[in-house]
Amino acid sequence: MHRLPEAPTINASLARVDYRTTPEYYIDTEQVTDPVILQLLSCCPTVFGLKKAVSDLLAGRLDIALPEPVGVIEPGAVVRGRVIVAAGAVIAEGAFVTGPVLVCPGAVVGAGARVRDNTVIGPGCRIGFGAEVTRSLLAGGVFMKHTSFVGDSVLGLGVNIGAFVSTTGLRVTSGPVTEPATEEVCAHLDGHRIATGQTKFGAVIGDGVIVPAGTVLQPATLIGAHTLLYPKTQVGGFFPAGSQGR
Repeated sequence: MHRLPEAPTINASLARVDYRTTPEYYIDTEQVTDPVILQLLSCCPTVFGLKKAVSDLLAGRLDIALPEPVGVIEPGAVVRGRVIVAAGAVIAEGAFVTGPVLVCPGAVVGAGARVRDNTVIGPGCRIGFGAEVTRSLLAGGVFMKHTSFVGDSVLGLGVNIGAFVSTTGLRVTSGPVTEPATEEVCAHLDGHRIATGQTKFGAVIGDGVIVPAGTVLQPATLIGAHTLLYPKTQVGGFFPAGSQGR
């Protein structure tokens, strides 16, 4: 049995020269109103560093001031660990939130939603019944109103996640799954494998993208801003900003 040769791998540090790996390619920073998220985006040369930046932020390892926890946690919400609910944000009755988590102004984590493990929910986001978010950055105005899963990912402004959408952040191509994961996840650009430096990496979804119901995003899927995705069971690879694809 002959194995196909693998595409060459480019280290993430070298990929910094490619604008398609920068946060600005996916998120219009001029439209970001939250100072915490804006500083997070500005401190990362590539999108592959944002997940660690969120973890460092919530652990107090970055020189970024966090908002006062003066938002609303309704009776009946289950909140554990360090959870910062900013002014105007709400964790509703029946929601499950396990810190460290930051819920930015105007965001709502609704009944039956689950948010956990180093996540920033940006301003104006709506996380609904059955939706789960973990180890991710949602820049703002994200709608996840139905049963869905987003993990190890970055979502831009105004992203809409349809029902039963799921990101996948773990490669399962080399034998049994191990926990913690040991195989690095790579993105793909122009026939090259771009090393992310991470063993779990879901997707980067740019501003204004609607992910159709029932879509599964393969590890390290990169979707540029305002891309139109047609319905399909699985989506992966790179989609240029403003393109159409499936």
